[in-house]
Amino acid sequence: MIILVINCGSSSIKYQLLDMKDDNVYDLIAKGIVEKIGLPTALIQYAPKGGEKEVTECPIPDHKEGMRLVLKALTNPKTGVLKSLEDLEAVGHRIVQGGEFFSSSAIVDKDVIDKIRFCCDFAPLHNPAHLLGIEAITAVLPEVPQVVTFDTAFHQTIPAYSYMYALPYEYYDKFRVRRYGAHGTSHQFVANKGAKMAGLDINNSKIITCHIGAGSSICAVLNGKSFETSMGFTPLEGMIMGTRVGNIDANAVLYLQKKLGATPDEMTTILNRQSGFLGLSGGKTSDAREMDALAEGGDQKAKLVFKKLTHDMIKIIGSYIAEMNGVDLIIFTGGIGEHNSRLRRRVLQNFTYLGVELDAEANTAFGEDAIITTPASKVKAALVTTNEELVIARDTMHLVQDAQE
Repeated sequence: MIILVINCGSSSIKYQLLDMKDDNVYDLIAKGIVEKIGLPTALIQYAPKGGEKEVTECPIPDHKEGMRLVLKALTNPKTGVLKSLEDLEAVGHRIVQGGEFFSSSAIVDKDVIDKIRFCCDFAPLHNPAHLLGIEAITAVLPEVPQVVTFDTAFHQTIPAYSYMYALPYEYYDKFRVRRYGAHGTSHQFVANKGAKMAGLDINNSKIITCHIGAGSSICAVLNGKSFETSMGFTPLEGMIMGTRVGNIDANAVLYLQKKLGATPDEMTTILNRQSGFLGLSGGKTSDAREMDALAEGGDQKAKLVFKKLTHDMIKIIGSYIAEMNGVDLIIFTGGIGEHNSRLRRRVLQNFTYLGVELDAEANTAFGEDAIITTPASKVKAALVTTNEELVIARDTMHLVQDAQE
């Protein structure tokens, strides 16, 4: 089954075209990423199987234009891998927020779209972008089945004492205000993959997964199930991120709103799009690679950003170790987690009291699976490359096949 997987992030579109024959038997036909959407200079990468990677720099103001460029690349007469978009048999989408509506993937219909739209307030940077992806495919290929896989589904096992906020209970009853988490597809995938790498039984294990990128979250995976996660009602909560503030005293938000004379929508923009790396660096950049270069050049605000990120990670990981009464494996994944060895080292050196022994040479791994602790380490740590797209493709294949039978 030829499946296009679309993974819209807050400022990116990752995509893969796969020929799925079985869960673990498939061909990756093409892949790529649209990066820095909304920034002055954006990039689209396209890499067909057996061909050279193409990188195009151009203005990409929004996700709709990004999707148009993705479809254009796949059907390019010279370098494309599809004769036409009609060769597509199904499309799978990553959706950040499904609320309490979804504990598994679903085939797209009006009811599903309405529920995703209802959850837009819970994920204001993401769900609207996901809907644009669905709408773009629907406009071009209305007959092609589409499937959605939810980041929040994996976190439905978190206990109520963790996901509830200490607000008047009626706000949960009326408005479903609670912790939902995000990145669940990635956390579930790397926890299972990492357990195999470390020789652990996933059903009898204590694993902490750190998905660190433009958006970041950490998850405590107890016996294969999500037990706690750092993101909350929206993907704003938790640690510092590319443009998101992370944890903040709610009264600080109200104070600033009064001082600035800002509307709720304007405060949403400040907290979600103007804070995090971008805000703390003095507006220099939200991109971790550019921030790293600034820090290397001695920029003090850039150094502060990485110290803040490291500090946030240490606090969250430490609290999850306490909650689970131990840890067997700490996993790093995501764009930053997979490519920044210094961050991994700085985080893990705070857990030597648990018997963590970092293998300095192994930790130089860059974007490839690796155990990064020594054989003698009492707690293992690993770099595990995530593949949310494969999970989405598997779910898409099964749901479409079941619907056709």
